[in-house]
Amino acid sequence: MDVRNGSVRINVVVEGPTGAPTVVLLHGITQSTATWSWFVERLTPRYRVVRVDARGHGGSDRAPGGYTYLAGYVPDAIAVLEHLDCGPCLLVGHSLGGGTSAAVAQQRPDLVTAMVLEDPPLAPPQARVGGSLMTTFAQVRASLPRLQASGIPHGKLVEVLTASPSVRGTTLGAELHPDAIDAMATGMLQLDPTVLDPVIDGTMIPAFDPFLPVPVPALIVAADPISPDCVARPDDLSRVRASSRLVQVETLRGATHLIHDERANRDRFAEVTLAFLAAHAGGDQR
Repeated sequence: MDVRNGSVRINVVVEGPTGAPTVVLLHGITQSTATWSWFVERLTPRYRVVRVDARGHGGSDRAPGGYTYLAGYVPDAIAVLEHLDCGPCLLVGHSLGGGTSAAVAQQRPDLVTAMVLEDPPLAPPQARVGGSLMTTFAQVRASLPRLQASGIPHGKLVEVLTASPSVRGTTLGAELHPDAIDAMATGMLQLDPTVLDPVIDGTMIPAFDPFLPVPVPALIVAADPISPDCVARPDDLSRVRASSRLVQVETLRGATHLIHDERANRDRFAEVTLAFLAAHAGGDQR
């Protein structure tokens, strides 16, 4: 299904029973709907599942110059939720998708029943991310245009990523599920590399205000703060919890930013997310 926000076409994948509570999955930067493929089979027995490719990612249109929360990601997500016309939805967002979800909830709480935010950027300014992630983003931005132009086969890129170093000093292959690396390769080959520019140059415009309440129930699943790529830092979490009584925090010890991709933490992420969704799935789902 395609949803348009002005001139930008957003790719949306819908699965699961019609009429069931709707869960909308929003991926992180450089990823795509493929990153949630493993989760769909755990959700569809109970939920209608909607996966969204952010602009510049996956099968959605590229929109150079529009890759910020306020200019693109948040209004795109609102356009999708309005198009679904199924009452307030449950949101699950990782990283960029988490920051987008949080902003949508503040701007349009009528569209959101509850949300799960996986290691989201919550700091002012919202562009702040872990140092190791910034290094990775800069490397990807520099190399990806040449990589895409080379016509590298998907399978070869999977091999390269599998052997690439992880933040723990091992390899991605040792730390992540094979399907996660496959999804990572898919996302990189479809990505507009310029989506990384606002993050790298610090011009990513904030949309979520951490000093204002989160108006719907929210679960933040945070990476371990000792991980160099942790985005949801303890001080940021404390600030949000101080202003929002509806926010719960689950910090996964040993987890990196790629929580749902990790062999060691995917099942725990799924467990806490499914429990939270089940507790809040009784909203006004028409």
